[in-house]
Amino acid sequence: MESNSPSAVLTHFSIEPKDYTIQPLRQGYINDTFTLLHDGVPSYILQRLNTKVFSNIDVLMQNIDHALPYLNDKNYYGISLIKTTDDQPYLKTNNSEYWRMLTMVPNSIAFNTTQDENIALEAGKIIAKFHSLLQEAPLDSFEDTIPGFHDLTLRKQEFKEALAGASSEKLTEAQKAILFAKSTLEEFRFYDPGKLPLRICHNDTKLNNILFDKENKRALCLIDLDTLMKGYFHFDFGDAVRTIVNTADEDEKDLSKITFNKRLFEAFIDGLSTNSDFLTEAEIQHLAFGVKFMPFIHGIRALTDYLKGNIYYKVTYETQNLDRCLSLFAFTKKAIEQMEYMQEAIKKRI
Repeated sequence: MESNSPSAVLTHFSIEPKDYTIQPLRQGYINDTFTLLHDGVPSYILQRLNTKVFSNIDVLMQNIDHALPYLNDKNYYGISLIKTTDDQPYLKTNNSEYWRMLTMVPNSIAFNTTQDENIALEAGKIIAKFHSLLQEAPLDSFEDTIPGFHDLTLRKQEFKEALAGASSEKLTEAQKAILFAKSTLEEFRFYDPGKLPLRICHNDTKLNNILFDKENKRALCLIDLDTLMKGYFHFDFGDAVRTIVNTADEDEKDLSKITFNKRLFEAFIDGLSTNSDFLTEAEIQHLAFGVKFMPFIHGIRALTDYLKGNIYYKVTYETQNLDRCLSLFAFTKKAIEQMEYMQEAIKKRI
């Protein structure tokens, strides 16, 4: 098959032939995503996977295939992969593009940010439910889709390499971010999660990767499972908090808009506590650390990508990765300032 348009690949999936309308979804930095509608009703999600970011699609899809049977519960909406006409979980085209199709979650909505305590509460519930369900899945069945995804040592090395190869213009433009990255790396030099239990983590639990019921705003499930692999719970905790308690967009240029909303933080913890029996005492003690760790590691990745010429994240303008970095670092600062508060709030609730 030579054509790689969304309409051309449809015939290779096991769906009822209908007159589908295909709409691109602009949300997301990595894959190309399309909604398939029939008579105006969303029916399926179709995605072209980014092989520059995900070099081993077999492993990525195998992880998802292993996880989905566990992610189905009366309090967790189960998503299914649509097999190809030759019974495969994804389609590989003649020119090595990879496509997959998923069932649609009806009447669902996602939020980039929120000021609603109930949304924060529901987010906490569904992330804890996600982890409690995946406790039953064998760890050895999952391989890394992006080796070292949240490995601070690796990200530090990549950052150093980017600094060495960056133009003088970019180094000047990013001077403040570079100084903050260096000082925070020094602060985190003793970080060692090795004594914490490995879990199957989502590894990208930002708020807009949670689907909610449009009517009652109940959290339904997590989406974008490409980074599903082994990790530590404070990865998922910190990633969720950074996008829930901060009501500004991820690439907000006005850093005065970066917030740490304590009401939303406490609501999120209250939600998490409803399904938190699986957590060990050591994991609970690491939760607050995850809130400063995750925005920093995302920030240093965005800074590294900016210095290297924007080769990883999609950008709509040249300095967008730098804006993301500065926004993420601004929230990292807020999280560092709130460490004592977070530890006390967590201690009261979990």
